[in-house]
Amino acid sequence: MKPNKHKATHSAEKEFGGALGATCIPVFLPLTVLYLLSVCRSPAASVLQWPPPLPPAAQLWDPLAAVLVVGWITLQSFLYLLPIGKVSEGLVLRDGSKLKYPINGFHALSITAVLLIVCLWLGMPLGYLFELILPLAVCAIGVSYLLSMYLYIRSFWAPQHALSLGGNTGNPLYDFFMGRELNPRIGDFDLKYFCELRPGLIGWVVINLGMLMKEVELRGSPSLAMQLVNGFQLLYVTDALWNEEAVLTTMDIVHDGFGFMLAFGDLAWVPFTYGLQAMFLVVHPQSLSTLGAAGIILLNGIGYYIFRKSNSQKNQFRRDPTHKSVAHLETIATATGKRLLVSGWWGFVRHPNYLGDLLMALAWSLPCGMSHILPYFYVIYFTILLIHREARDEKHCRAKYGLAWDTYCRRVPYRILPYIY
Repeated sequence: MKPNKHKATHSAEKEFGGALGATCIPVFLPLTVLYLLSVCRSPAASVLQWPPPLPPAAQLWDPLAAVLVVGWITLQSFLYLLPIGKVSEGLVLRDGSKLKYPINGFHALSITAVLLIVCLWLGMPLGYLFELILPLAVCAIGVSYLLSMYLYIRSFWAPQHALSLGGNTGNPLYDFFMGRELNPRIGDFDLKYFCELRPGLIGWVVINLGMLMKEVELRGSPSLAMQLVNGFQLLYVTDALWNEEAVLTTMDIVHDGFGFMLAFGDLAWVPFTYGLQAMFLVVHPQSLSTLGAAGIILLNGIGYYIFRKSNSQKNQFRRDPTHKSVAHLETIATATGKRLLVSGWWGFVRHPNYLGDLLMALAWSLPCGMSHILPYFYVIYFTILLIHREARDEKHCRAKYGLAWDTYCRRVPYRILPYIY
């Protein structure tokens, strides 16, 4: 079969700084991951330290790390292929078809948890992940590059309707970054969907557990701060996998191609930067008062409640607008035939789920104290990410719904933070 050499037919406005951003981001983001991990492990933990605490090259590679990364992806691939759980259909594609997806991520998390318990029972030193963290990150970055190159090359054999509109511009660097093919598959194995919620997300909580076990090795027991960070982030990952079906309607799955942006984000950025707090606590232990811990737990609980309730309301409305839980909500009609919610959580702000996300992100950082900014990297980065994602969503909805979207914006003027933004 010859490659499809069709020219790009979509001239969408380039995102992420266009070709320049697509050239710089694949270089600087991997370096940022390694820099943050190095700073986190240093006694000063200062992001402004000069010269920065860069590790020698010998500490960036360990054959064991390569074995662990390949073995981990292989294990999660095997769990993905298990005939357990239900199968759901995605949204309608441009050619009128629908893809089918296995909804068994929570099963994969549960089986992984059992395997980890067995490893602990056998006395395996999970705390050694702390020493391996830099080589593991290097290997994950390498896998994301290799996967991205494979995705870009194979996209030239994909039919026109299978390409992503935003990643098919004709600029090789930009298309490599954004992803040319929307839903690349090997047989029934959906590469983007697999990477979105499996190896990186579950790997994140496994790394957190490794940091907790390292603290046990060093101090005899895990601190309250470490337990809170592990518990909060495990709840977040568990919720994502329990509600895995909801990811089928997200921007990542529906609109974005699968290229370096998502591959690197899923496999390297998420597991090695979202859990910086646990790594920070290994080197910089913190003591929490009972009252302080209670306040942080309350903040995370409020954030989780807003996040889960708003997402559940949105997903129920998308599945069945006549369901009794959403049928009473006020809506606005659009020219597409779909309706926009203007009451309930989605009449409060345009993205109440983002508000809940940010409150949880702050709760994850507070156990690390206020003496360093490094543990707050996630909440700072995530705020920027969600504002950018909201702007992308705004542009998409305005093009899709036209005047109805203007009416919606007048009814719901605040984007994420009520009365502020």
